[in-house]
Amino acid sequence: MMLTILAVAAGNAGEPPAWMSFLPLVAMGFIFWFLILRPQMRQQKEHKAKIAALKKNDMVVTAGGLIGKVIKIDDHYVELELGPNVKVKAVRSTLGDIIPPAGAAPAND
Repeated sequence: MMLTILAVAAGNAGEPPAWMSFLPLVAMGFIFWFLILRPQMRQQKEHKAKIAALKKNDMVVTAGGLIGKVIKIDDHYVELELGPNVKVKAVRSTLGDIIPPAGAAPAND
């Protein structure tokens, strides 16, 4: 009886603890968080801030690629002028980007 207990204890002595098998999964989770989810959440936050700062006469690009000037702003909608006498109503959250004025220098210069 004593020999079997010692044999089992000796067999388990060479194996790593059970929690070590979960360590690679936890590491992959952290890598996934820092390389994919965190930058995406930061980008969404920046986009929301841009859309919140939208004002009349700003030039914008829609998600569909249309470029227009903001004429009227509502809580959920934006009226854009795409050309002379061409006005469309767009959902505010679908605006892709705000185009800086032509005379403005880039921020990294």
